[in-house]
Amino acid sequence: MDFFDAMIILGVGMLAGILNTMAGGGSLISLPILIFLGLPPAVANATNRIAIFSQNIFAVAGFKSKGVSEFRYSFLLGCTALIGAIIGAKIAVDIRGELFNKILSVIMVLVVFATIRGKSKPKEIKRESARLSTKIPGAVIFFFIGIYGGFIQAGVGFLIIGTLSALHEFSLVKINSMKVFIVLVYTLAALAVFIYEGKVNWLYGIVLAVGNSAGAWFASRWTVEKGDGAVKIFLVIAVIALSVKLWLF
Repeated sequence: MDFFDAMIILGVGMLAGILNTMAGGGSLISLPILIFLGLPPAVANATNRIAIFSQNIFAVAGFKSKGVSEFRYSFLLGCTALIGAIIGAKIAVDIRGELFNKILSVIMVLVVFATIRGKSKPKEIKRESARLSTKIPGAVIFFFIGIYGGFIQAGVGFLIIGTLSALHEFSLVKINSMKVFIVLVYTLAALAVFIYEGKVNWLYGIVLAVGNSAGAWFASRWTVEKGDGAVKIFLVIAVIALSVKLWLF
């Protein structure tokens, strides 16, 4: 990897970190770049997880520094997703998913539409909580989200945002804070599988991780300051661009 390649990866990582933290789909930018620079698809998919893991450490810290967190429930969902991610990562070692990418593009449109049309939460609400009746189905759903996240990761943010929006009376800012924590937990398991299978390119992964982490730190703090409106704008832009990419490229 020469200096020019490193700068490309760093810049793409920053953009991916911002997108992943504020909405989702950053991996649909970083994965093609890694492949374009010469990594086999399976290695690019695995290498991207280093950046995802690092990015979400900084995103969690950024949200925490602004007083936004839902640790106990996020940890529960993260653990169920972790089990699924092990399965998904093992599948990802061999399988390709062009058809599933097209299906995902439709799902992303539906999810973002439901999120945008959802009932707005008053800004004066200070405490939000999850009921037991929604925690149980949430844990089951996140097992399957974990399978997809472990498999390819790209676009999983939209699934998490849509699921949490449908199940709970949380603001999008809190949902984003939960999302980055959940992804952090299950990515640890997926990354372990990829490392065990020898699919990780550490040099590319570390450079990408620096960019992702910088973007995630900025986006996590800026999101809290700007509120739900900023998240919705990023959701619309990201889902349109990424859906077109999944269908046509």
